[in-house]
Amino acid sequence: MEKNFLQGFSLEGKVALVTGASYGIGFGIATAFARCGATIVFNDLKQELVDKGLAAYKELGIEAHGYVCDVTKEEQVNALVAQVEKEIGVIDILVNNAGIIKRIPMHEMTAAEFRQVIDIDLNGPFIVSKAVIPSMIKKGHGKIINICSMMSELGRETVSAYAAAKGGLKMLTRNICSEYGEFNIQCNGIGPGYIATPQTAPLRERQPDGSRHPFDSFIVAKTPAARWGTPEDLQGPAVFLASDASNFVNGQVLYVDGGILAYIGKQPK
Repeated sequence: MEKNFLQGFSLEGKVALVTGASYGIGFGIATAFARCGATIVFNDLKQELVDKGLAAYKELGIEAHGYVCDVTKEEQVNALVAQVEKEIGVIDILVNNAGIIKRIPMHEMTAAEFRQVIDIDLNGPFIVSKAVIPSMIKKGHGKIINICSMMSELGRETVSAYAAAKGGLKMLTRNICSEYGEFNIQCNGIGPGYIATPQTAPLRERQPDGSRHPFDSFIVAKTPAARWGTPEDLQGPAVFLASDASNFVNGQVLYVDGGILAYIGKQPK
């Protein structure tokens, strides 16, 4: 009985495309999928980044498949999906992970900079999802996971484009659910909190006097868990949303944030 129940969390025999998964959060999610039996496909913008990603997977004993592809270019994405279907199989799981952030005060941001963030963080997931959905419909199932953000719910200074994109991605998630749920396609989002990655390392460095970085102190004080998240914290939720265990979960965003969104914050002393 227990074995059959746990089988619902297996990804054995599934093909998973995780965009921008050469490193970081996407890499962490893809490695968890591989450990649950999935075949991993990922893309990046340049061959050297793809090669670095392939080497990192190989080091963990994972045979991943990497391709050069820009998620904002519809022709490239369509060609990638066709190639994966031909060489590996129909994509069962898509994680729209590729994204950027530009931290610029809104009144100083150019329209071109704003458009670039929207193009990668919102148009990209639309383009890649659109490319995989027809084969998911034919196969009779599919899982799409959009990497949203706490900025799908909250605003913050200097991230107007990112918040606009991630808010839009939350609604794209709901609309994919609405449009394709009848075909046994589930589209959900994961909203990471502040995650300890190499990119956020400078924000966690100790100051010369040994005290915490001000931003580090701010985040820990705002988080009921009183710590930063890790890429590992996202692995269980991602596997759940990619597996048959979540077949009646659709159009939701699962926030993996240590409780930040539930918390009003401490009263100043």
